[in-house]
Amino acid sequence: MKIFDIKHKSADGKARTGVLHLAHGDVQTPVFMPVGTNATVKAMPKDFLEEIDFEIILANTYHLFLRPGPDLIQEAGGLHGFSQWKKNFLTDSGGFQVFSLSKLRKISDEGVKFQSHIDGSYHMFTPENVVQTQTKFNSDIQMQLDVCTGYDEPRKVAEKALKTTSDWLLRAKKEWEIQQQAGYKGVLFPIVQGHFYEDLRKQSAEFVSSLDFPGIAIGGLSVGEPHEEFTRFMNYTCEHLPEEKPKYVMGIGTPEYILDAVQSGIDMFDCVLPTRNARNGSYFTHRGMLSIKQERWIHDFGPVDAECNCKVCRTYSKSYLRHLFKEQEILSSILASYHNLYFLHNMVKEIRVAINEDRFEQYRKDFLEKFHSGV
Repeated sequence: MKIFDIKHKSADGKARTGVLHLAHGDVQTPVFMPVGTNATVKAMPKDFLEEIDFEIILANTYHLFLRPGPDLIQEAGGLHGFSQWKKNFLTDSGGFQVFSLSKLRKISDEGVKFQSHIDGSYHMFTPENVVQTQTKFNSDIQMQLDVCTGYDEPRKVAEKALKTTSDWLLRAKKEWEIQQQAGYKGVLFPIVQGHFYEDLRKQSAEFVSSLDFPGIAIGGLSVGEPHEEFTRFMNYTCEHLPEEKPKYVMGIGTPEYILDAVQSGIDMFDCVLPTRNARNGSYFTHRGMLSIKQERWIHDFGPVDAECNCKVCRTYSKSYLRHLFKEQEILSSILASYHNLYFLHNMVKEIRVAINEDRFEQYRKDFLEKFHSGV
């Protein structure tokens, strides 16, 4: 099942542009995907996301499984009918949240039993029911259930996690094929694991490649490791994946990490960071991060970023935005979230142009030089 066309390979490296063909429209790549945990990107009405021109957003299986539940979402017409976001949804498997939020979890060959962080009730995720849940969501791209490991885990834990993840993938694939036969149009991505061991990474990459999925996700990175380790293992993993498949690195959302990912040949990335930073008064600018709470902005009636063309920068001053933040006005989160998402979306658009013009490496160098120069 082919869903991806490579449009242009950069003459100065591995970066490339392409198009994902999904059930709710085409997606230009490289692409940054905003995270909408509860079927909403925090502080961002769908109209704003459409205005910025996003083509795909994320939703979270763990949270939506607990509330409002997959049956209600299916009754509403899937995530698209429920939220009225008519473009694409990617949903994660919920595995990361099970491991990070649950006070009590027990992994077995069958799946993972966990306790809800909301009310303490017990639930079971299996590779099969996670596919079934995401099918009820009508996800355009869904993820397999995997086992997440932290950066400092010993090799034995990494080996066990990889074996479980690989076994679960075969079961997830079988269930996805059943759902396809019943009319489901979404695709399933496997997740490469293997922790920070090259042989395990290679083993995982070769295993998922052999199964010929429409695309491949790279998990287990950006979990607290040093930046150099992230880059090294991302590059190493990519070397063992088929070039023609779209590749998705989970959980990255800063300019440095995005540019590193694109340089490695990654096509898709997501992160909660832009909107989380926004709610804490931190704005992306071409000259680095700007903290709006600082006193030096009290009498500054200029925009957050003079080089940004978003409606926040065209309309509001740093002085006013600081006032909104200090008064804890809801509008502060809305405007900051809009700006940060616009900034990253615009950056990725510029990246695509640079790749198509065979000047990505120069763009990356120039962008980072300015970004690190300081506000």
